[in-house]
Amino acid sequence: MTEKALEMLRLLEKNAAYSNALLADLLDISIDEVKNIRQTLEDQAVILGYQTLIDWTKVLNTELVTAMIEVKVTPTRGKGFDQVAERIYRFKEVKALYLMSGSYDLSITIEAQSMMEISRFVSDKLSPLDSVMSTVTHFILKKYKHDGVIFNQEEDQDPRMMVTP
Repeated sequence: MTEKALEMLRLLEKNAAYSNALLADLLDISIDEVKNIRQTLEDQAVILGYQTLIDWTKVLNTELVTAMIEVKVTPTRGKGFDQVAERIYRFKEVKALYLMSGSYDLSITIEAQSMMEISRFVSDKLSPLDSVMSTVTHFILKKYKHDGVIFNQEEDQDPRMMVTP
């Protein structure tokens, strides 16, 4: 992978809305080169998609409840954790799923309209799976930072470091 492609990935990771023209300026290459690099990265499945991070607390009547669920599972012989992970990530509520080290095996992040919907997901969909031994559900009460973006940051806040004598 070229240095320009790596630079482009770093820029797009910070802001996927950068236009090809802006990327060309930032990378000091032509727009056609930007298009070619972007297309190659998409074709190679290095870039898997483009997402917008939204602060739903600022949109009326649209706030979702987010939960992180710790799951202990029994791995399947010959398939390990992959088989049960595939069954779980296919549920529409699942936003993220990770294999973890430590006291539990899988970490699931889900979103729903209410705590009751999350409860039903755990009791009706997740817990009945043969490989699932136990679950622990944590509800997110407030987001401070997500994917490197700080939420509820005061616009008039002075970004300079305070210096005291």
